[in-house]
Amino acid sequence: SPARLALDLAWAPPSASRPFGSGDAGVDLLALVSHATVRALALAALVSLFGFLVGTPLGAAAGIFRGRFERWTLRACDLVQSFPTFLLALAVLSAVRSPSRLHIGLVFCVTAWAPFARVAAAQARVLSESQFVEAARALGLGSVAIVFVHVIPNLLGPVSVQIGTSAAGVVLGETALGFVGLGPPDGVSLGSLIEQGTLAMLRAPHVLTVGAVAVILVSGSLQLASEGVRRWVHLE
Repeated sequence: SPARLALDLAWAPPSASRPFGSGDAGVDLLALVSHATVRALALAALVSLFGFLVGTPLGAAAGIFRGRFERWTLRACDLVQSFPTFLLALAVLSAVRSPSRLHIGLVFCVTAWAPFARVAAAQARVLSESQFVEAARALGLGSVAIVFVHVIPNLLGPVSVQIGTSAAGVVLGETALGFVGLGPPDGVSLGSLIEQGTLAMLRAPHVLTVGAVAVILVSGSLQLASEGVRRWVHLE
């Protein structure tokens, strides 16, 4: 458990019993990194799934229907993406007495759909002029059915790359919020770990090293996973 403390092992270097060493108040860094990574990945998966389920159909519909609907959809994307998510999170979470991962996830969901909608709209605009879409229209298939039956399945490849990018952004955002003190109240986050490392950079440099390497590995793995999903969808 990351809540188990051993004051006599505070800031202890890596050893056989504690491969990653100890942090503030003797917390086991291996336990802290493991729990923080799992929770960050769960948060990133939920936010990315929300963005995918909301943004992809919206963007696909905008690319097919065109006209005023497409213009307003893209303007909404511009509005959402013009305001940094981190600043929005700072403004919202500063007003919350005890911010939790639920609050963090809700803030990220406000902007998570926009990149998916923009990518889907661009791909749908190209697919709307393809032969199989024209054939579906000639057979009398409605625009809504075309979006869900023909367009969305054929744009999953490009959109799937955005899933990993969005998830990596959530991990980095949650880490940054934890670093400035607006993370989960239990302190089990990669940002809190990096904050510990900066406070004891000279006395226990291994703490900052463990936190930084964990963030790099998690965000990089999500990017690589999204590329693998894209290739799998393309092959299918």
